Amino acid sequence: MKAGLYLRVSTTDQTTLNQKIELEKYCKNNDIEIFKVYQDEGISGAKTTRPQLDLMLQDMRNGLFDCVIVWKFDRLGRSTAHLLQVLEELKNKGVRLIATSQNIDTSTPMGKFFFTILSGFAEMEREMIRERIKLGLARRKAEGKSLGRQKGAKDKSKRKRLGYFQREYKKKKAKFKQTTPPKDDNVLKKETPKTLTKSNPNKE
Repeated sequence: MKAGLYLRVSTTDQTTLNQKIELEKYCKNNDIEIFKVYQDEGISGAKTTRPQLDLMLQDMRNGLFDCVIVWKFDRLGRSTAHLLQVLEELKNKGVRLIATSQNIDTSTPMGKFFFTILSGFAEMEREMIRERIKLGLARRKAEGKSLGRQKGAKDKSKRKRLGYFQREYKKKKAKFKQTTPPKDDNVLKKETPKTLTKSNPNKE
């Protein structure tokens, strides 16, 4: 079995060496071949996009290894929703996830139970966010404040306005080309000598 090892520390003052030593020892004791070590150093777990994490997930999608091994689940991510998203993708690809210090393997009954519990927490987190949004909207409505974007509000970003105008120009240009019939060749031949005569100074 091949494994991708993922290591992460939040600050540059910390080191991934301790994680690496433990994971390599785990692989040796369990006869697991290390495909590659992916290390994100000085990057917060709150970020869903990280260079080495993204590379590891891409290699996983390409079927280059059979399992992902981390020291703790929070090395993958601190957000429950993001962690669940990664777990679901691993599960769909048939890739195991092992957290050595927590003694959790998603291929075992205990690991599957953990996955179920995590799904429940993620759903609860989503419901709490929805509830906070509803409460905020109800408060604004009770205060007599308008909801949503104000009428006549304009984009403050020059880049956004420019992009909008460029898109509208391209749409109108494409529509004009579709609706404007091409000129007949005979008409073009008749118009050409007149144009040349007017613009040729040697004729005078």
